[in-house]
Amino acid sequence: MAKHGCQTAFILLFILLISVSYTEQLQSSQVETLLRIKLLLNSPSSLNSWNNDTDFCNIEPTSALTVVCYEDNITQLHIVGDIGAPQLPQNFSIDSFVTTLVKLPSLKVLRLVSLGLWGTLPSKFMRLSSLEILNLTSNFFQGNIPLGISSLQHLQTLILDSNNFTGRLPDSLGSLSSLAVFNVKNNSLYGSLPHSLGSLENLRVLVLSNNNFSGEVPDLSCLTNLQVLDLGHNVLGPQFPVVSDKIESIVLGNNKFTFGIPEKVQSYYQLKCLDISHNRFVGPFPVSLLSLPSVTYLDIAENKFTGMLSENLPCNDDLYYVNFTANLLTGKLPTCLLSDSKKRSVAYAKNCLATEDENQQPISFCKNEALAVGILPHPHKQKQASKVILALSICGGVIGGIVLVSATFLVVKKFLAKKEAQKTLPRFAAKNSSTGYTSKFLKDARYITQAMKLGALGLPAYRTFSLEELEEATNNFDTSTFMGEGSRGQMYRGQLRDGSFVAIRCLKLRRNHSTEYFMPHIEMISKLRHQHLVSALGHCFEYYLDDSSVSRVFLVFEYVPNGNLRSWISEWRVRRKLTWSQRIAAATGVAKGIQFLHTGIVPGVFSNNIKITDVLVDQNLVAKISSYNLPLLSDNMGKAHLQNFLGGSKEFKSARAKNQDKSDIYDFGIMLLEIISGRLIDSRNELEIVKDQLQDSLMADDTSRKSSVDPAVRNSCSGDSVKTMIEICCRCLLKDPAERPSIEDVLWNLQFAAQVQDGWRVDSQSSDGSPISPLQSSRLKLSIKQ
Repeated sequence: MAKHGCQTAFILLFILLISVSYTEQLQSSQVETLLRIKLLLNSPSSLNSWNNDTDFCNIEPTSALTVVCYEDNITQLHIVGDIGAPQLPQNFSIDSFVTTLVKLPSLKVLRLVSLGLWGTLPSKFMRLSSLEILNLTSNFFQGNIPLGISSLQHLQTLILDSNNFTGRLPDSLGSLSSLAVFNVKNNSLYGSLPHSLGSLENLRVLVLSNNNFSGEVPDLSCLTNLQVLDLGHNVLGPQFPVVSDKIESIVLGNNKFTFGIPEKVQSYYQLKCLDISHNRFVGPFPVSLLSLPSVTYLDIAENKFTGMLSENLPCNDDLYYVNFTANLLTGKLPTCLLSDSKKRSVAYAKNCLATEDENQQPISFCKNEALAVGILPHPHKQKQASKVILALSICGGVIGGIVLVSATFLVVKKFLAKKEAQKTLPRFAAKNSSTGYTSKFLKDARYITQAMKLGALGLPAYRTFSLEELEEATNNFDTSTFMGEGSRGQMYRGQLRDGSFVAIRCLKLRRNHSTEYFMPHIEMISKLRHQHLVSALGHCFEYYLDDSSVSRVFLVFEYVPNGNLRSWISEWRVRRKLTWSQRIAAATGVAKGIQFLHTGIVPGVFSNNIKITDVLVDQNLVAKISSYNLPLLSDNMGKAHLQNFLGGSKEFKSARAKNQDKSDIYDFGIMLLEIISGRLIDSRNELEIVKDQLQDSLMADDTSRKSSVDPAVRNSCSGDSVKTMIEICCRCLLKDPAERPSIEDVLWNLQFAAQVQDGWRVDSQSSDGSPISPLQSSRLKLSIKQ
């Protein structure tokens, strides 16, 4: 028995000795690897203490050296040399170094900074498959970034800053799904940026500055975690990058970006740093950038920004650096930038500002330079006339004798007649818009009198404006009044002599027509007046002097200053969001506007392509449709197009029969999706997802159904009201236009939802949820219709 026990103890002791021997051998191999790395790095000063007796796993970490072990394996290795360390000697072999390095297969973090490493990064480097952080900053690596970098699937941070890498960024970077930090600044990389960058959903920091990248920046809007974007000192452009509204730093300095700053940038409420200096940006400088809640650094130097600054502009208290240098700004520097100058640096030389600083341009310089983005008269007719006169002069010099006398007589006679005609026709017409066309137009188009009375409530009579009035209202169309430009012309904000604000749309015409051609269009616009439409207040024609054809048309609309409906629903703004009752009221207002477009004028105005951003909200939170289908604003404007509006009741009935009105119902359904869910609906995929969620919620109980409603209003809406809104929304989005509800049916459901909500709010209880019978429904419809 004792003999058997001794044998067992001997076996256990033997196994233990083997285990200890193996552990020592394992650690010994890693020790040898580290000592080999020291030798290959030419024994930098931070590694002087390394020898065979060094307990590497217990070395006190410093800024120059850190070794971290886990379960007898080295998992982190940080070696940082001296700043500006020279290239390692010619006998250094990057291949030998990497061959040694990959003998530490458990490495998760590797920092080799300022060590003089050089050569092309070999593909065997990718054997370090556990790497999560790789930092090779300030070395002398050259050649392409290896395509095999995509095999490091655990990589979260990749920093190759300040090397000599060349070539293009590999498209395979898009497969690094965990990548959060990517920095390759200060290299010699070139070419266009791969679109795969836009698929790195976890990316937080993207630094590509000081390279030779060119072309458009790929769409980065899907990178919802992106906080830092640094593209400075490249050849990128011309479009401003599309990024998520969570961005905190945008650096685009020294590139080829042009056009203007997108309006969306003014809603980047987490933006701290914006550097767009030394580019080709033009157009008005959005002064609201000065007061963004997080902004601290703003540099727009060396561009062509225009606009008038004023002393009373607000700015963020934490804004410590502002650079306006070398733009085309006028006015006065905001007082807020001059206050507390000890903590704030402000540069504004080489503008046209009214300051005591002598380093400013005369205001005429900025105005002349700004003509490139202003309204320029179309010189085609004048050039053509000059050519004709020159040709006549040459011919007159050749013709002799009696022919010369006769020709001269005819030319003079024609010239005098033409001059007399010009005297009788001023450059800017003041014709009454109702003269000459009213009887025929009203015969062809019947208007609902009651709707017109309601629609015109609170609006001044439609009239003709002179160009002088509009120039005065906009300070001669100063770029500070420029609101934007789209396919439907340039838009300016103006203030009339009576103090009222207006929005002025300038239409540059591709073809030249007489006044008579435009008057039916003007008649149409003058009649489209309703409390839920941004209505026209008047118009102005500008003419060519030689043939009196119309060169430009100005349409004057009421000004609605309170933003669009989306900014009150699904975009996070400083302002509060609309309550559930206010959302129903806004939707009802839009529906009434659509109803007026369809039935308030015969024939109706269909296919209006109305989006939630086309609905403006006034100071009383009344929704107004700002964009609707007018032939004057169409690229294919012509008789056939206008005939659709002026054809009479037969054409109206035909349009309704062909379900042309149902395209507006579908667009209204998309709007309802956003109103109910509070989510941005900017893509077909997003539309289908939210629609399916709402559709599924109809089969659930009230509590589950409310989970699909915007959290901002979820606890303040009744179950029946939500159900009614979801039902009509889903019906509006049916694929078959014939199955979609009429605008009258939509209105009835919205009004019913409002009534249920009001009753629930008064009683402080939800309704019993009993459905309305079809008979009750039809009776209610009849009682509500007007």
